[in-house]
Formats: sequence, structure tokens, C-alpha cells
Amino acid sequence: MTFSGYRMAFDLGGRRLMVTGGAGFLGSVLVERLKARGAAAVFVPRRADYDLTTEAGVRRAYDDARPDVVFHLAAEVGGIGANQAHPGRFFFANMAMGLLLIEEGRRRGLKRFVQTGTICAYPKFTPVPFREEELWNGYPEETNAPYGIAKKALLQMLQAYRAEYGFDGVYVLPVNLYGPGDNFHPRSSHVIPALIRKMADAADQGLPEVEVWGSGRASREFLYVDDCAEGLVLAAERLADSEPVNLGTGSEVGIADLARKIAEACGYRGALRFDPTKPDGQPRRCLDTTRAAERLGFRAPTGLDEGLRRTVAWYRAQRGLGRVREVAYAEGPDALPGSRGAGAA
Repeated sequence: MTFSGYRMAFDLGGRRLMVTGGAGFLGSVLVERLKARGAAAVFVPRRADYDLTTEAGVRRAYDDARPDVVFHLAAEVGGIGANQAHPGRFFFANMAMGLLLIEEGRRRGLKRFVQTGTICAYPKFTPVPFREEELWNGYPEETNAPYGIAKKALLQMLQAYRAEYGFDGVYVLPVNLYGPGDNFHPRSSHVIPALIRKMADAADQGLPEVEVWGSGRASREFLYVDDCAEGLVLAAERLADSEPVNLGTGSEVGIADLARKIAEACGYRGALRFDPTKPDGQPRRCLDTTRAAERLGFRAPTGLDEGLRRTVAWYRAQRGLGRVREVAYAEGPDALPGSRGAGAA
């Protein structure tokens, strides 16, 4: 069976789907894409009702959803500060959720499991652009290693389960995401929403300067959220094995240049003060997206300048209505506080 010239390994039409993290930034966009693909039902387990770090919570989610396919997006994650403050929680929560969801899916004869990985899993000094073959050739950047290693272990689990049980799991590695609906909380947001909030507020208040975490020399690649959602759908439809696939644009931008682009998009004309005492994180991140193009036919259509323009416009409109999404992670065993400055993630 083919789809736009590419082999369709799996048809989502008429299927019952479960999307963990489906109420979140990426998940909410993905849910709409899946409905448009003709899914029979899309179930979103809410954190308040299903603790996916426990076997009981995972079993109840499967009981209620009765899924044919699971998209596992849910994660506990933050920027550099949050990763430094909560390495244990980040490792446990992300490892436990994936481990339990995959095993329960195997027990129930799940038709397909789509796991989102993280670029934090790549070694700190991976040759740029990052190729999937380099994933195991070194240790991740130290500030987010526990999170990255937990996510990477799930790739090995899916490959092992396919080999032993014939479990149909696929694995994608989205690069840093941004776009309308992102988390703009000042303590837990990632670099683009953090800088948009700072620049927009500074422009409105006439502040003379804005602080940016790090030296500004690190580089990152960013993927618009709508483009990522489409990439996940294509992965579910077209991947026929458990080899990892990068999802990105294949181009990088320095944090200093990114900050200037955001200042321009926000109409901020003050000074940018970089703080080199704050960590830069991984020196460079830029993906080789050849595998996604060859196996999925995926090429991200939204350029960074256009994506930033849309995101800034969304932020200003939602702020005016008091509807900006802010996820602070309340204190407690099921959540964690963020501690985040505006810098590289």
C-alpha cells in the first residue's frame, strides 16, 4: 500500500488511539491531526486521573482507552535549570512511563507503539549534523543526561521487544520544538518561549536590557510544532522497523542570533546581555534529516523566521486575553518545580 509515493506500513484510519501527553503542547496538535486522519477514537489520559509512572495507572489507561495504537509523548522535562535540580525525578518518571506502557502494550497485543525520544540522548560531542548511527557513540551532555539516557533506553527496549516478541514499536527523535501553545512560564519554559516572554515584556515596559543565559555561542535547531505533529503521524503510518529517525529541519542557529531574531520579532530594541556564568548546555545541535526524508517523505515546511513571527503573534494575542499557557510544575511527588533562565536547552 502506498501513500504519496511512500509505503504505508500502517493505516490509522478507523483505529482506536491513545496519546499520552495529548493535552500538552505537541500532543494537542497531534490529536487534531489524528482525528483528521480518520481515527475512530483518540483517548488522552490526563495526569490527574492516570499516574503513568505506576503499573496501576497504566493498566487503567489501557482499560479505558482500549487502544490499537499508542503515541507516547508524555514526559517530565524542563530546561537546563530544571534538569540540574531534578535529575533523579527526570530519570525515574521518564523511564517508568515508557517501560510500563510498552510492557502493558505487549501483554495486550497492541498493534503499534510510537515512542518520542529526545535529542538530549545524543552524545555531548556528536559530530554535526547528528546522524542516528551516532546515538550510542558517547555520553550525553551532563546537565540533561539522566533524562536523555532514560529516553534512549526505551529505544533499546523497543528494538529488543521487536526481536523477541514481534512488538511493533517505532521511535522518533524530534529536535527542540516551539510554536503557538508552548509553555511560557518564566521558571520552566525552554529557550524560545522564555526569550519571547522576556523580549515582549521588555519592549512593552521600555527596559534597557534583557539577560540571556549562557555565552550565546551554543547553537540549536528548532522544529515548528505543527511540522513535528505531521512527522509523528507519518512515522506511525510509514515506518516498518524500530530504527530511530530524526525529525527536524536540518539547519541550526546560534543562541545569540536566535535572541536577536526574537528581539526583532518582538519589536525590542534594547541591549542583550549574555551571562557566561550560566551553562550553555550541549555546544551544538543540528540533525541529519536524510532518514526522515527517505523513509517518511518528511521535510519541515515552516522556516524559523516565519515560525517565530507566528509564535510571537500568538503570545501577544493570548497574553492580552490572559490565556498564555504556563506550566510551573507544582511541588509534590507527581510533579516538580522548574528553575529556568532564558538560554539554551
